[in-house]
Amino acid sequence: MSLPDRKADEVRRMLDGTHPVVPPDLAARAAELGRRILVRRRAVRAVGWALLLVAAVAFTIWAAAVEPWVVPPSETTPPLEGW
Repeated sequence: MSLPDRKADEVRRMLDGTHPVVPPDLAARAAELGRRILVRRRAVRAVGWALLLVAAVAFTIWAAAVEPWVVPPSETTPPLEGW
């Protein structure tokens, strides 16, 4: 008997035997787990959006206060001519 035939025979024997008993509340537990996962994902997504919004507002306030687009004044004075 070759290796694939032996594995196929083992699988057939396992499937022909008695099947394990499924707990009666398995579907309810699975649904509850799925609900918890969805609630957790929604909470993480909401916190992420809130942090992004706070960062955007903080950047806007900083940019309005500092005005980084304005050229800083020159630190040297031009030469005085004609005195």
